[in-house]
Amino acid sequence: MLSTGLPQGAVPRLERPGPLRERVYEALLELITTRALRPGQHLVESELAGHLGVSRQPVREALQRLNTEGWVDLRPAQGAFVHEPTEEEADQLLTVRTLLEAEAARLAAAHADSAGIAALKELCAEGERAVAAEDVDRAVALNAAFHSKVMELAGNTVLAGLAAQVDRRVRWYYTPVARQRGGQSWVEHRELIAAIDARDEQRATRLMREHTEHTRRSYHERETA
Repeated sequence: MLSTGLPQGAVPRLERPGPLRERVYEALLELITTRALRPGQHLVESELAGHLGVSRQPVREALQRLNTEGWVDLRPAQGAFVHEPTEEEADQLLTVRTLLEAEAARLAAAHADSAGIAALKELCAEGERAVAAEDVDRAVALNAAFHSKVMELAGNTVLAGLAAQVDRRVRWYYTPVARQRGGQSWVEHRELIAAIDARDEQRATRLMREHTEHTRRSYHERETA
Protein backbone atom coordinates (compact mmCIF):
# COMPACT_ATOMS: atom_id res chain seq x y z
CA MET A 1 0.00 0.00 0.00
CA LEU A 2 1.42 3.36 -0.97
CA SER A 3 1.57 5.93 1.83
CA THR A 4 -0.61 8.24 -0.27
CA GLY A 5 -3.35 5.72 0.46
CA LEU A 6 -5.73 6.39 -2.43
CA PRO A 7 -8.82 4.15 -2.49
CA GLN A 8 -8.95 1.76 -5.42
CA GLY A 9 -10.61 3.47 -8.39
CA ALA A 10 -10.35 6.92 -6.84
CA VAL A 11 -7.76 8.31 -9.24
CA PRO A 12 -9.46 10.18 -12.09
CA ARG A 13 -8.34 9.59 -15.66
CA LEU A 14 -6.28 12.41 -17.12
CA GLU A 15 -8.27 13.36 -20.18
CA ARG A 16 -6.46 14.66 -23.24
CA PRO A 17 -5.93 17.15 -24.78
CA GLY A 18 -5.03 20.10 -22.58
CA PRO A 19 -1.91 21.30 -20.76
CA LEU A 20 -0.58 18.49 -18.60
CA ARG A 21 -0.04 20.69 -15.55
CA GLU A 22 -3.69 21.82 -15.71
CA ARG A 23 -4.95 18.25 -15.94
CA VAL A 24 -2.78 17.15 -13.04
CA TYR A 25 -4.00 20.13 -11.00
CA GLU A 26 -7.65 19.28 -11.72
CA ALA A 27 -7.08 15.61 -10.87
CA LEU A 28 -5.47 16.42 -7.52
CA LEU A 29 -8.10 19.01 -6.69
CA GLU A 30 -10.85 16.48 -7.38
CA LEU A 31 -9.14 13.94 -5.11
CA ILE A 32 -8.92 16.54 -2.34
CA THR A 33 -12.49 17.79 -2.83
CA THR A 34 -13.94 14.28 -2.66
CA ARG A 35 -11.65 13.49 0.32
CA ALA A 36 -9.99 10.58 -1.43
CA LEU A 37 -6.98 12.57 -0.23
CA ARG A 38 -7.92 13.46 3.32
CA PRO A 39 -7.18 16.63 5.33
CA GLY A 40 -3.75 16.35 6.91
CA GLN A 41 -2.60 13.58 4.56
CA HIS A 42 1.03 13.67 3.43
CA LEU A 43 1.33 14.11 -0.33
CA VAL A 44 4.39 12.41 -1.80
CA GLU A 45 5.25 13.75 -5.24
CA SER A 46 6.70 10.51 -6.57
CA GLU A 47 3.70 8.46 -5.45
CA LEU A 48 1.18 10.92 -6.87
CA ALA A 49 3.11 10.98 -10.12
CA GLY A 50 2.99 7.19 -10.23
CA HIS A 51 -0.77 7.14 -9.58
CA LEU A 52 -1.39 9.68 -12.34
CA GLY A 53 1.12 8.27 -14.79
CA VAL A 54 3.11 11.50 -15.15
CA SER A 55 6.50 12.87 -14.17
CA ARG A 56 7.06 14.64 -10.86
CA GLN A 57 7.36 18.11 -12.42
CA PRO A 58 3.63 18.69 -13.20
CA VAL A 59 2.76 17.25 -9.80
CA ARG A 60 5.15 19.70 -8.13
CA GLU A 61 3.65 22.59 -10.10
CA ALA A 62 0.12 21.50 -9.19
CA LEU A 63 0.98 21.24 -5.50
CA GLN A 64 2.45 24.74 -5.56
CA ARG A 65 -0.73 26.09 -7.13
CA LEU A 66 -2.90 24.20 -4.66
CA ASN A 67 -0.80 25.67 -1.85
CA THR A 68 -1.43 29.17 -3.18
CA GLU A 69 -5.18 28.48 -3.27
CA GLY A 70 -5.26 27.06 0.26
CA TRP A 71 -5.92 23.40 -0.57
CA VAL A 72 -2.41 22.19 0.30
CA ASP A 73 0.12 23.23 2.95
CA LEU A 74 3.80 23.16 1.96
CA ARG A 75 5.89 22.73 5.11
CA PRO A 76 9.66 23.34 5.06
CA ALA A 77 11.68 20.11 5.35
CA GLN A 78 8.45 18.09 5.62
CA GLY A 79 6.74 18.30 2.25
CA ALA A 80 3.15 18.80 1.13
CA PHE A 81 0.04 18.02 3.17
CA VAL A 82 -3.66 18.37 2.41
CA HIS A 83 -4.87 21.45 4.25
CA GLU A 84 -6.83 20.85 7.44
CA PRO A 85 -9.55 23.50 7.57
CA THR A 86 -10.27 25.11 10.91
CA GLU A 87 -13.79 25.35 12.25
CA GLU A 88 -13.63 29.11 11.69
CA GLU A 89 -12.66 28.67 8.02
CA ALA A 90 -15.54 26.29 7.47
CA ASP A 91 -17.97 28.55 9.27
CA GLN A 92 -17.00 31.60 7.23
CA LEU A 93 -17.24 29.74 3.92
CA LEU A 94 -20.60 28.13 4.71
CA THR A 95 -21.98 31.46 5.92
CA VAL A 96 -21.05 33.08 2.61
CA ARG A 97 -22.61 30.14 0.82
CA THR A 98 -25.89 30.77 2.65
CA LEU A 99 -25.98 34.39 1.50
CA LEU A 100 -25.32 33.48 -2.13
CA GLU A 101 -27.70 30.55 -2.31
CA ALA A 102 -30.56 32.24 -0.49
CA GLU A 103 -30.50 34.99 -3.11
CA ALA A 104 -30.24 32.39 -5.87
CA ALA A 105 -33.35 30.64 -4.54
CA ARG A 106 -35.26 33.93 -4.53
CA LEU A 107 -34.28 34.69 -8.11
CA ALA A 108 -35.03 31.13 -9.21
CA ALA A 109 -38.54 31.49 -7.79
CA ALA A 110 -38.93 34.63 -9.87
CA HIS A 111 -37.53 33.26 -13.13
CA ALA A 112 -37.63 29.45 -13.30
CA ASP A 113 -39.66 27.89 -16.10
CA SER A 114 -41.30 24.47 -16.27
CA ALA A 115 -38.21 22.87 -17.82
CA GLY A 116 -36.09 24.17 -14.97
CA ILE A 117 -38.50 22.86 -12.36
CA ALA A 118 -38.53 19.47 -14.09
CA ALA A 119 -34.73 19.38 -14.03
CA LEU A 120 -34.70 20.10 -10.29
CA LYS A 121 -37.23 17.34 -9.66
CA GLU A 122 -35.17 14.83 -11.65
CA LEU A 123 -31.99 15.73 -9.77
CA CYS A 124 -33.88 15.36 -6.51
CA ALA A 125 -35.19 11.94 -7.52
CA GLU A 126 -31.68 10.82 -8.45
CA GLY A 127 -30.36 12.11 -5.15
CA GLU A 128 -33.00 10.19 -3.22
CA ARG A 129 -32.04 7.03 -5.10
CA ALA A 130 -28.38 7.59 -4.28
CA VAL A 131 -29.19 7.99 -0.58
CA ALA A 132 -31.32 4.82 -0.65
CA ALA A 133 -28.41 2.96 -2.24
CA GLU A 134 -26.01 4.45 0.34
CA ASP A 135 -23.92 5.83 -2.53
CA VAL A 136 -22.43 8.78 -0.66
CA ASP A 137 -20.13 9.93 -3.47
CA ARG A 138 -23.02 10.11 -5.93
CA ALA A 139 -25.26 11.83 -3.38
CA VAL A 140 -22.59 14.49 -2.84
CA ALA A 141 -22.19 15.02 -6.59
CA LEU A 142 -25.96 15.25 -7.10
CA ASN A 143 -26.29 17.67 -4.19
CA ALA A 144 -23.74 19.92 -5.89
CA ALA A 145 -25.58 19.56 -9.21
CA PHE A 146 -28.90 20.47 -7.57
CA HIS A 147 -27.53 23.65 -6.04
CA SER A 148 -25.77 24.51 -9.29
CA LYS A 149 -29.07 24.16 -11.13
CA VAL A 150 -30.81 26.50 -8.71
CA MET A 151 -28.00 28.99 -9.30
CA GLU A 152 -28.43 28.59 -13.08
CA LEU A 153 -32.18 29.18 -12.84
CA ALA A 154 -31.52 32.38 -10.90
CA GLY A 155 -30.22 33.86 -14.15
CA ASN A 156 -27.63 36.15 -12.55
CA THR A 157 -24.18 35.55 -14.04
CA VAL A 158 -22.35 37.61 -11.42
CA LEU A 159 -23.99 35.64 -8.61
CA ALA A 160 -23.20 32.38 -10.41
CA GLY A 161 -19.57 33.41 -10.79
CA LEU A 162 -19.25 34.14 -7.09
CA ALA A 163 -20.91 30.83 -6.22
CA ALA A 164 -18.55 28.95 -8.53
CA GLN A 165 -15.61 30.29 -6.52
CA VAL A 166 -16.84 28.54 -3.37
CA ASP A 167 -18.52 25.51 -4.96
CA ARG A 168 -15.64 23.07 -4.55
CA ARG A 169 -15.01 24.08 -0.97
CA VAL A 170 -18.70 23.60 -0.24
CA ARG A 171 -18.41 20.04 -1.61
CA TRP A 172 -15.30 19.55 0.55
CA TYR A 173 -17.19 20.52 3.68
CA TYR A 174 -20.38 18.69 2.69
CA THR A 175 -18.75 15.32 2.02
CA PRO A 176 -18.08 14.40 5.69
CA VAL A 177 -21.69 15.17 6.67
CA ALA A 178 -23.46 13.74 3.61
CA ARG A 179 -24.34 10.48 5.32
CA GLN A 180 -25.46 12.33 8.46
CA ARG A 181 -27.69 14.66 6.41
CA GLY A 182 -28.96 11.68 4.39
CA GLY A 183 -32.52 11.75 3.17
CA GLN A 184 -33.42 14.86 5.17
CA SER A 185 -31.36 16.99 2.81
CA TRP A 186 -33.47 15.80 -0.12
CA VAL A 187 -36.72 16.35 1.80
CA GLU A 188 -35.58 19.96 2.14
CA HIS A 189 -34.77 20.06 -1.57
CA ARG A 190 -38.33 18.91 -2.35
CA GLU A 191 -39.76 21.70 -0.20
CA LEU A 192 -37.53 24.21 -1.96
CA ILE A 193 -38.66 23.01 -5.39
CA ALA A 194 -42.27 23.47 -4.35
CA ALA A 195 -41.58 27.05 -3.27
CA ILE A 196 -39.76 27.84 -6.52
CA ASP A 197 -42.52 26.23 -8.56
CA ALA A 198 -45.10 28.34 -6.70
CA ARG A 199 -43.01 31.46 -7.42
CA ASP A 200 -42.96 32.16 -3.70
CA GLU A 201 -39.75 34.18 -3.48
CA GLN A 202 -39.95 34.81 0.26
CA ARG A 203 -40.52 31.14 1.12
CA ALA A 204 -37.81 29.96 -1.28
CA THR A 205 -35.34 32.36 0.33
CA ARG A 206 -36.24 31.18 3.82
CA LEU A 207 -36.09 27.49 2.93
CA MET A 208 -32.70 27.79 1.25
CA ARG A 209 -31.33 29.75 4.19
CA GLU A 210 -32.58 27.08 6.61
CA HIS A 211 -31.30 24.28 4.36
CA THR A 212 -27.76 25.65 4.13
CA GLU A 213 -27.78 26.47 7.83
CA HIS A 214 -28.59 22.81 8.58
CA THR A 215 -25.51 21.78 6.60
CA ARG A 216 -23.33 24.33 8.40
CA ARG A 217 -24.54 23.13 11.78
CA SER A 218 -24.09 19.47 10.79
CA TYR A 219 -20.50 20.17 9.81
CA HIS A 220 -19.70 21.61 13.21
CA GLU A 221 -21.50 18.73 14.98
CA ARG A 222 -19.96 15.98 12.82
CA GLU A 223 -18.11 13.04 14.28
CA THR A 224 -14.41 13.58 13.70
CA ALA A 225 -13.19 10.14 14.57
